[in-house]
Amino acid sequence: MILLDDIKNELVNARPEVKELGEVLQIERAKADLGDLRIQMEYDGFWDDHEKAQKITQKCNTLERKIENFEKLQSLLEDTIELIELSLEEGDDSSNEEILADAEAFKKQLEAEKLKSLLTGEYDNSNAIVTLHAGAGGTEAQDWSQMLYRMYNKYADTHGFKVDLLDWLDGDEAGIKSASFMVEGENAYGFLKSEAGVHRLVRVSPFDASGRRHTSFAAVEVMPELADDVEVEIRPEDIEMQVYRSSGAGGQHINKTSSAVRLKHIPTGIVVSCQTQRSQFQNKDYCMKMLRAKLVEIQEREHLEKISDIKGDQLKIEWGSQIRSYVFMPYTLVKDVRTGCETGNVQAVMDGDLDAFINAYLKALSHGTLKAGTAATED
Repeated sequence: MILLDDIKNELVNARPEVKELGEVLQIERAKADLGDLRIQMEYDGFWDDHEKAQKITQKCNTLERKIENFEKLQSLLEDTIELIELSLEEGDDSSNEEILADAEAFKKQLEAEKLKSLLTGEYDNSNAIVTLHAGAGGTEAQDWSQMLYRMYNKYADTHGFKVDLLDWLDGDEAGIKSASFMVEGENAYGFLKSEAGVHRLVRVSPFDASGRRHTSFAAVEVMPELADDVEVEIRPEDIEMQVYRSSGAGGQHINKTSSAVRLKHIPTGIVVSCQTQRSQFQNKDYCMKMLRAKLVEIQEREHLEKISDIKGDQLKIEWGSQIRSYVFMPYTLVKDVRTGCETGNVQAVMDGDLDAFINAYLKALSHGTLKAGTAATED
């Protein structure tokens, strides 16, 4: 029974923390906003403007999930405390396993909701567009890029995100030279923005017959998918479009026609491409989404007043010093050089277990000890 007393005290002491979390998440305001939106949805002719109605409906769904998740957290806390008190009162330990499970579930859910409270960026709730580029090193770097692609797919699966492949360029012998994909889901960009930067791999190369250690690099770009009402000035005369035959991943249909699209933004030198959609029009539409997102991301990161201030040489910042090292040999270690977060379980990380690194990044960001999109140099 001493164990139950300890758990009860821990949970009772968590009540102020949950209350404070509700204030940080502005749950009462969310309820009021939800009520106002529901009133709007009852107006005659609400669906006459389908685009506006859809945005209001999406906002309602987001607010409903936010409120529901917080209320579930509150209920789990109070129900577990009540069950403990009942067990102590009756001297019955048959519910101990259930109590322990519920207490652990509460702590896990509390941490998840606290993490969401750190997502305060304008686009944190958006889908994420992720692009991988193999660095120098040929086949070794291209294989590393494909390993990262698998890692992010595993992370997405674990968190209920959907991955939609946009572009894929095969490596010369193995792996990929580059790949772009959309990660769809609530707060996808807010979580994955921590991954932007250069990732370094140290291992014994499977492509080296002499069994020597190799160091490889791959760059990860992460951009938010922007809503259509976000204004981005892109002049038609600044766009150079190329159409080519698709290759690599994407299915047989697209390989039969020259439907793949590559867009170059002439003033900045930014190049985006998409080949996985079924028509040239759809590929071009996704290219424009990627280009708009990239321009806005650079504009905000560089604190520029307008898109036209972006210069080509600033694009090199994407290949700045590494943000994270993955060492497979002679020891196993994954270390984020910005936050100091590290683990020796390399395999878990490569299987998508990135939560510790993302959590550490968001906490450091909220404490002002680093800035979004920056990297630190490792000793």
